[in-house]
Amino acid sequence: MVATNEQVDDETVVKTEINQSVDENDSANSMNEDVPITDSEILKKAKIELEDEPVEKKAKIGISDSDAIVKDELKIKPEVKEEDDELKVKSDKSIDVITKKNDLTSYFASRDHSINHVYQSQIPQICKDEPCQLGVDEAGRGPVLGPMVYGIAYALLSQKKLLVDLGCADSKSLTEEKRDIIFDKICENEDKMGWAVDSISPNYIANCMYRRSKTSLNEVSMNSAIALIRKTLDAGVFVTEIYVDTVGKPEKYQARLESLFPGIKITVAKKADSTYPIVSAASICAKVSRDHALRAWQFREAENETAYGSGYPNDPVTKTWLADNVDPIFGFPQLVRFSWSTAEKILESKAINVEWENIDDDSPGVENKISNFFGRSSSVKGNERKRHNFFTHRCLSSATSL
Repeated sequence: MVATNEQVDDETVVKTEINQSVDENDSANSMNEDVPITDSEILKKAKIELEDEPVEKKAKIGISDSDAIVKDELKIKPEVKEEDDELKVKSDKSIDVITKKNDLTSYFASRDHSINHVYQSQIPQICKDEPCQLGVDEAGRGPVLGPMVYGIAYALLSQKKLLVDLGCADSKSLTEEKRDIIFDKICENEDKMGWAVDSISPNYIANCMYRRSKTSLNEVSMNSAIALIRKTLDAGVFVTEIYVDTVGKPEKYQARLESLFPGIKITVAKKADSTYPIVSAASICAKVSRDHALRAWQFREAENETAYGSGYPNDPVTKTWLADNVDPIFGFPQLVRFSWSTAEKILESKAINVEWENIDDDSPGVENKISNFFGRSSSVKGNERKRHNFFTHRCLSSATSL
């Protein structure tokens, strides 16, 4: 299709007017540098002038979308908000495979902190084919804030020297920096060993100790350790020896494990994390995971913050934070273990006291219904309701049975 002279002249006029508009804006911009004119302002002005043209002229030169024509003439690129995109990528990023300690914060930040979470590393094939030893230990048993994390580590029995070379020792005797370095080394040796952690939420711990049939912290600990061992065995790891840092009496704990996992050599001992390197490795995995879980805590009740100290009851920063963050009705955020005496004392002094009626479930003939809490109490004197004269004059009474 060949353009007529009239179409070419009209198109030239429009282009000239657009260029003049741009030149005028550039001139104004050079005269007043303090008020820069953006691409969007140039586009807006040129678009308005173009839209003022008669419909016939736009039709002749084939203008159907003025935005596209003006952008093409002015060579304006769309504005990209790099910062917003960067933040979106960070917020959408969710780590499912942990290969180094830096992955832990992102992993825990994307999880629901009100429930427990179990993470299990990739299992090397050699650990399924050759005998392995497995160690169990925990971190965060005593703090009033944050989760308690149980950890297990397993490695080949033929590679005992590997754990010593990695520097595995009791996590409590190591600095945070040293623990992080050893954890990264454990992850780097993924072809020779593996690990797993169970992050037990403070909400779950408090509920276990507050429910009518209470579950002690020792029982919660044992259940977590047993579940991790069973999960590892079910995944196919060839475990022949298990070493556990005890909670409670070691003899009783060991007898329980031996009944659950027959055929496996089991040793439960006090201070096992400082005696057996494989338990030290489990201790480091648990401790590093807890540190990052606490750092990545997402508050549902308020803005996220980290100025709550170590979480231990004797930490002054933790005590101050607890006193400043108690609600008189709803208590503490879910970061806090309500059942700890440190938290209970603050609740008693700063929160509203609620008295609950204690009902004995074993009482014969007593049926617990929600309506019982709203019925009249006949035991309180002067609380009897007087019957209306209509009923008394006619000698009418309530029928309990027909």
